[in-house]
Amino acid sequence: MKYLLVIFALLTLASCSNRAVYENLQTNKRHACLKVPQPDYEKCMEGMDKSYQQYEQERQEAIEKP
Repeated sequence: MKYLLVIFALLTLASCSNRAVYENLQTNKRHACLKVPQPDYEKCMEGMDKSYQQYEQERQEAIEKP
């Protein structure tokens, strides 16, 4: 029983870590977009509004495709 709890805790922490990494990357990309010339700003910001849930769903779909 202890092993199951440890495994569950590790999986939960890994999930939180993945979300935090994704959100930090998105924040860094947004800051980088502020440094590009104005005409390129919109192109740079494309895809920045994608939530972690959307990202994870698309990632899972890509993994499952043969």
